Amino acid sequence: MIRAKLWFKCAAVHDPVSPIIVQPSLIGWDAKKRKIDLVIERNFSGEELALRMKGWVTINPAKVVGVINEHGRLVVLDDRELVIETENIADYKKMVTDLKKNFKDEVEAELITQ
Repeated sequence: MIRAKLWFKCAAVHDPVSPIIVQPSLIGWDAKKRKIDLVIERNFSGEELALRMKGWVTINPAKVVGVINEHGRLVVLDDRELVIETENIADYKKMVTDLKKNFKDEVEAELITQ
């Protein structure tokens, strides 16, 4: 398994940024006819976290997710960090080439070495 950190270019300051989970989401319910006191804690999936970057980064994250999904998948590592996983180094290299071709320097995949 090959892992890489996903970096977007921030729309405000143009620095590389990557979203992290600071605190899990709390989800509850509003009911029309009664009170429901149930609240669940849930983290975003990798894809959900990346898609939340829309408007905060210089490109459409949905398009980036599409390219990544052709070669691997987005996951949240250790309930915090957004990373890309590919099966092998060849898939990683193809993905990096496609990201550069489609997004130039707006997106970067940085290989994580163990």
